[in-house]
Amino acid sequence: MNHRPILKNKVYLYLTEFFSGVSVMAVELGASRLLAPYFSSSQIVWTIIIGTIMIALALGNLWGGRTADKNPDTDRLYRRLLLAAVWIAAIPVLGKYIILGISGALVLTINTNFLIIAAFCACMVIFVFPCFLLGTVTPSLVKYTVDSLEDNGKTVGTLGACNTIGSILGTFLPTFVTIPAVGTAVTFLLFSGILLAIGLIYFLSSKVRWKTCLVSVVLFVLCAVFGHNGSFAFWEDDLTYEGESVYNYLQVRETEDRTILSTNVLFGVQSVMMKEEGLTGMYYDYALAAPVMAGLSNREAGSVLVLGNGTGTFAHQCTTYFPNLQVEGVEIDDRITDLAYEYFDMSDEVQVTTYDGRAYLQAVDSTYDVIQVDAYQDITIPFQMSSTEFFTLVREHLNPGGVMVVNLNMHSDGEGSINQALCDTIASVFPYVCTVDVPGTTNRELFAAVDGDPIQWLQANRADITDGELSLQMARVEQNLTAYTPGDHILTDDQAPVELLGMGAIDGLIQDQLGYYQEIFREEGLSGLLSRF
Repeated sequence: MNHRPILKNKVYLYLTEFFSGVSVMAVELGASRLLAPYFSSSQIVWTIIIGTIMIALALGNLWGGRTADKNPDTDRLYRRLLLAAVWIAAIPVLGKYIILGISGALVLTINTNFLIIAAFCACMVIFVFPCFLLGTVTPSLVKYTVDSLEDNGKTVGTLGACNTIGSILGTFLPTFVTIPAVGTAVTFLLFSGILLAIGLIYFLSSKVRWKTCLVSVVLFVLCAVFGHNGSFAFWEDDLTYEGESVYNYLQVRETEDRTILSTNVLFGVQSVMMKEEGLTGMYYDYALAAPVMAGLSNREAGSVLVLGNGTGTFAHQCTTYFPNLQVEGVEIDDRITDLAYEYFDMSDEVQVTTYDGRAYLQAVDSTYDVIQVDAYQDITIPFQMSSTEFFTLVREHLNPGGVMVVNLNMHSDGEGSINQALCDTIASVFPYVCTVDVPGTTNRELFAAVDGDPIQWLQANRADITDGELSLQMARVEQNLTAYTPGDHILTDDQAPVELLGMGAIDGLIQDQLGYYQEIFREEGLSGLLSRF
């Protein structure tokens, strides 16, 4: 065994175990933030991340133990740490290109389970190798630290405790400190820098492998220079704001007539502000039918609760077209609320509470004339806000004659679809349910009531609308509203597979939007596809 002076009292080996535990969890949490803007932050993506990293660690444990038995040289371990450090530092530079490259290749070749396959391939390419290297640390250190059978239990236990405590620290620091403060890219660099320092101290203290150390430092510096401020949407050069919160990737961009918030780099608009007053041309305009149905057009007072307030688009429209309304918003991400005041001119009259939507309903006794549920983002549908128990809570917080409006953000029809499950679940709680598709989008608005038919209410109350633009919009809504015939696909707190159902919806959208190009690629290959552009 190679005995370096720094290892005489084994403290450095315990520190190595501790910081390897820190780094593994930091990489895992960083992986979730790197993938979320492209693949969402659903339970499916988390499962893939955890599964692939556990596979890598298990293989690293096996290989590390065998190599330590064959060649118990600590230099080999610390060279692996240097390599892992450089690889992790390179993730902010190359990771986003790898993700988009894999996604682009798969979207042309597969029709089902795109999210699972693309996320799994991205994890395998980006994260498995450095986690495999970190997986070799524990078995190697056991070999280097156990001197006799008399104290091997104590030694292995101490190593395990160091790794576990490091993992705890590596769990909390990225989530609550580094990612919100400096972002995902710098988080990868910070923790790779810790690994780099562990390896450098080991070699430089013994005055060996200085060339290896120099190359590692140069590569790390290059990664820091090119990766510390990398944009997730690197093809965008005119973003007003790009950042991260505890919950989301956040992007604000300006167009000629509106300001837009997105929490995904590839698709979806979560909030919008028109630079001149008027309708948005999006699903918010259709959701305005809810206060009309509830008879708020000519009322001196009324109340609206928005679960998933975002930057306040629906809240603003309600106060614009129904000036006597009292509007409250609930938004779990306080950074989005900050952006609402900073870029979207949200009125101080809208009271916003930073809370989970369901937990808020459980905590308050207030009732409302309209409750909007707008907490679904692409495949990221909170299961706790999709069940009969949740919609029962909403019903209990509606005034007599009140209306719930839900934004279903993915067109998906047919037996077993996510929309069918949500609609059936709502219809099991509300006796009157109707829906309307939003042209040119993947959105569908659902209206539900207890005391009467929202379609009839809209017909009866349209005459009370004084704004001409809103009146025309309500005519469009009325023309396309259809009563929903319920089925038996009921979601409950105990069983709500919203991620799998949402994945099916995404597969359907890909086939609808890219089926033509997939067929060309299958028949004519890449050259045939490029010739079409």
